Amino acid sequence: MSDALRQGLRSTTERARGLSGVFQGFKDFISRGNAVELAVGVVIGAAFGAVVTAVQSGLIGPLIAMIFGKPDISELWVISGRNDAEINVGVILNALLQFLITAAAVYFVIVLPLNKLAERRKRGIEAEPARPSEDILLLQEIRDLLAAGQGATPPPAPGAPPAGSGPGAHAAPQPPI
Repeated sequence: MSDALRQGLRSTTERARGLSGVFQGFKDFISRGNAVELAVGVVIGAAFGAVVTAVQSGLIGPLIAMIFGKPDISELWVISGRNDAEINVGVILNALLQFLITAAAVYFVIVLPLNKLAERRKRGIEAEPARPSEDILLLQEIRDLLAAGQGATPPPAPGAPPAGSGPGAHAAPQPPI
């Protein structure tokens, strides 16, 4: 095998190791519970946004059209000024209306029913969800310990001297004065 071929294989192997480190970091990032929960929240939020949009265009828009004559109030109130400048109050009112519709939908569809359920549970009308069994709690504890131990040094064996006190140990570098 020629030196050039060995050199090429060695550099390719080193790049593959570096690439596997990148993939391992990506895998660790995706495996975190927070990233998955955030992704679920974004997907649910997008789906809920479609529901709010449908309510606005199917119910609120026609109600506005019955009152103001147009389903969209963004062109309702335009104030003209100097140099063809326009102040469009209708756009602001439309954005405020959209915000209020979204907030009302979130409150009445999500917050209010969950508050009622919590109140019923507090009064004892609704039963609390069952506590997980002991084996599930043990598995969760093992999972948490394994997740906390990734990247950390393992604990010393019983009877072993503390790290950094052996014959090959070096003194910690001192900061410059």
